[in-house]
Amino acid sequence: MVTALFCVTVAGCAQSTPEDTTQQVPPPAIIDAETLVVEQVNWPRIIRSQGSLYPDEEATLGLKIEGRVVEVHADLGDVVEAGTSLVTVYQDDFQLRVEQAEAQLRQARSAVGLSPEASLDQLEPLNAPPVKEQRALWDEATANLRRAKDLLEQNALTRAEFDQIASAERVAAARYDSALNSVREKIAFISVQQSTLDLARENLANTVLKAPFTAVVQRRLVAPGSYVKVGDPLLVLVRVDKLRYRGTVPERLSQMVQIRQPIELQIESISEPRTTTVSRISPLLDQASRALTFEAVIENDDRVLRAGLFAEAELTVDSDAEALAIPEASVVQFAGTQKVWKVVNGEVREQEILLGDRREGYVRVLSGLNPGDVILNKATQGRVGVLASTDDSSEESPAPSS
Repeated sequence: MVTALFCVTVAGCAQSTPEDTTQQVPPPAIIDAETLVVEQVNWPRIIRSQGSLYPDEEATLGLKIEGRVVEVHADLGDVVEAGTSLVTVYQDDFQLRVEQAEAQLRQARSAVGLSPEASLDQLEPLNAPPVKEQRALWDEATANLRRAKDLLEQNALTRAEFDQIASAERVAAARYDSALNSVREKIAFISVQQSTLDLARENLANTVLKAPFTAVVQRRLVAPGSYVKVGDPLLVLVRVDKLRYRGTVPERLSQMVQIRQPIELQIESISEPRTTTVSRISPLLDQASRALTFEAVIENDDRVLRAGLFAEAELTVDSDAEALAIPEASVVQFAGTQKVWKVVNGEVREQEILLGDRREGYVRVLSGLNPGDVILNKATQGRVGVLASTDDSSEESPAPSS
C-alpha cells in the first residue's frame, strides 16, 4: 500500500509539465504514535501435552484365608487409614485352632521340663531330667567298670564277670546317647509346635482384612454372608493424597523430556493451574502411537482433585530459549493475515508477518520482522504516513512472562 503511494509520487514528478503544474500530490499524513524496537526476548521452549490424572496407588484387596463374611466395615467413598478394619470373616474355627496349638505347645514344653514362661534358648539338653538320669546310670556303670578292671588284675574277678560289667557300661552309654537325642528331638518338636501356633494366630488375624495404606474406597465387591475364598477381590482402594499426571509427547520431541523439568497443569473443572515437575519417564515409546509417556506427581492432601480428570500440560524443556516477541496489541489481523505497522526511514508501512504461540498478551514472530525493526506499539494508531518522532518515543519490546 505504501509502495504504491510512493510510486505514484515519483511518477507525478517525472511527467509534470507546465500545463499540469496546478496538480500536486498531497503530502503524507503526520502520525504521532508510540513505537517499540523488536528484540530477542526470553521465550522458554514449551511442549504441550494432554493426559489424565491417575491414583498414586491402586490395590484390589483379598483375604489370605477363606470363610464366610460376617461384616463389611467400609463402603464406596470412605476414607480409611492404614490398619483400619475393612472386612471380617467368621472367626470361631480359627480361634479353636489357636487354642489347640497352644495346648500342644505346652505339652511339648513340659516333656522336657521347660516352664511356660521360660525361653527355649535357655534349655540345655544336658540339663534335661531324662538326660540327667541316664548320665547318672552311665557314670555308675563307668565306675563299676573301673573297679572291675582292678579286681581283674588282682585275679579277684573272673573274665566272664568282667565282660558282663563292661557290657553293662556300654548299654548305659547307649541309653545316655538315646536320651540326649530324644531331648533334642523334643526341642525341635517344640519349635514345630511354636510355628504351628504362630500360623494359627496369623490365620486368626487374617480373618480381618485391613487397609494397607491410607486410601479411599473405590469399589466394594462383597456383602455380609458371602463365602469367599483365598484371594477373592473384596474391595478396591486408591491412594489420592497424591495423584499422577500421565501424559505423552510425540516421538520427535521425546528426547527433550527430562526428569525434574517444570510442568504447569491446567486441569478440567479446576480454575487454578497446578505446578509440578517430571518425576518418571517411560523407557520406551508406544509402538502404536509412536509417543513417549511421562508422569508428574501432584500433591492432593485436601483431596480436591479426583483421579480420572482430564488435564493439559505445558512442559518447559528449555527455560533459556529466546525468540522475537511483540505485544498482541501491535498486530493487525484482517482476512486471515497478520500485519504490523513498521517504521522505515520515518515512514509508517504495513508489514505482513507470520505468528506463532501466544503467552500473556505477547505473540512470537516466526517471520516478517528482524531484531532492531521499529513498529508501532498499538496497531490502532497506525496508518500510512510519516511518523512525527521516532527517537523520543521508541522503546524495546519487553520480555513476556514465561
